[in-house]
Amino acid sequence: MTRSRHWIVFVALIGLVVGLQGVSLQAQEPDDFGTEEGAEETPVPSLEPEDIDEILRGEDAIFAGGGYSYDPGNRRDPFKSLLATRDRPLLRGPRPEGIPGLLIDEIDLTGIFLTGDGPVAQIQSTDSSKSYLLRPGDQLYDGDVVNISANEVVFKQIVDDPTALKPFREVAKKLNPEQ
Repeated sequence: MTRSRHWIVFVALIGLVVGLQGVSLQAQEPDDFGTEEGAEETPVPSLEPEDIDEILRGEDAIFAGGGYSYDPGNRRDPFKSLLATRDRPLLRGPRPEGIPGLLIDEIDLTGIFLTGDGPVAQIQSTDSSKSYLLRPGDQLYDGDVVNISANEVVFKQIVDDPTALKPFREVAKKLNPEQ
């Protein structure tokens, strides 16, 4: 044999020995998941075509906006645009006559009467000399009457402010504001 062939055979043998040692070392070292070869492995569930179709339908629902739900609690929903209009009608146009045309900020509480049918509040509009009688549940132009007690009336006023936490606020009008 010539000297160059000896080198080729020698290098081939060294490569074979190193390769066999690498295989034996690989059999002893744990893989990336911490299990050793030969140890029991947890079977990975296979996906059936029906499962894949269900996952894709769920993604379609999310992209279409149907699979989205968020509960903001007492916080403003960050996913709702501040520029979007609300579902309820805006307080515009001519106001009707009487109680349905009164704004909560434009009325003064002048009296409260406890009757057999429940409490009744007497109010007067600041721009008129007429007075009106209110009962719990009566609707005004920008809200409604929630509760009438012995010395105050509580209103739920609609707030048209997209940055507000709630679309309404409670307004209490006292009979004797000094107390």
